[in-house]
Amino acid sequence: MGDALVASRLAACVNMFPGMISMFEWKGAREEADEVAMIVKTRRSLTEAVLKEIKRLHPYELPTLLVLPTEGGSAEYCGWIANQTAEAKG
Repeated sequence: MGDALVASRLAACVNMFPGMISMFEWKGAREEADEVAMIVKTRRSLTEAVLKEIKRLHPYELPTLLVLPTEGGSAEYCGWIANQTAEAKG
């Protein structure tokens, strides 16, 4: 999924954190699952396209998708993100 987002230029970078264990209730049953959390670095204007692509690729009926705003960062890094996603194919 991360590779697909970078390859389509919907994301400049995806950090993946394997080894996460999630416990939740789904459709009346308690569940426990090994999961991978991702941080997707992209432009605000690509948010809907990123969410749509993750939903298309994700095996879950209801994947956890949260959008967290960025308060700031280095101008150089933010510029790199904008450059990497300038020709998004999504």
